[in-house]
Amino acid sequence: MKIGFLGGSFDPVHFGHLMAAQDAYEQHRLDRLVLVPAAQAPLKPNDVQSTIADRLAMLRAAVEWDRRFEISDFELRRGGVSYTIDSARHFRALYPKDDLYWIIGGDQLPKLHLWKDIPELVQLVEFIFLERPAFPVRASPEIPGLRLHRCDGHLLAISSTELRERTRRGLSLDYFVPHKAIVYIKEKGLYRQPT
Repeated sequence: MKIGFLGGSFDPVHFGHLMAAQDAYEQHRLDRLVLVPAAQAPLKPNDVQSTIADRLAMLRAAVEWDRRFEISDFELRRGGVSYTIDSARHFRALYPKDDLYWIIGGDQLPKLHLWKDIPELVQLVEFIFLERPAFPVRASPEIPGLRLHRCDGHLLAISSTELRERTRRGLSLDYFVPHKAIVYIKEKGLYRQPT
């Protein structure tokens, strides 16, 4: 079985995340795709503003209807800084005989050699990197054992930081965020300035 994993803060989840997941799923004929919300991303310590419960609820609202996608709360339950190596060890133990693929943006390739325990990580998972069609591959790191697969994606220039700011300014999240997640954000009053 081929299982893909897409990590992120998902604060909030947006169509850029979901399009990336779908592109990787379809182009690489994955059998399952697991979204893995991070407790705290190592390179973005201030990127999470919502609670674990809220981020998980938004993600569930966004994809609950889509049988292709699953959600793992492993990193959220574990807490602390979420390193890919810890998740890869966890998923490798759960799925010892399956092919595991970690999905990243092409912009991560030049930094991949800096990831924690990268020599072990490349033994545990293969990498699918998302790139714009016909866009040249950025410098690929020289990491022994690294298995890379390109995915020509519909990369959308959307950032969760921008979406939180739009909410603070009273602007619409329509066409950026799945409707059910927008409803949740409004009901909970997420990303508003404290009054």
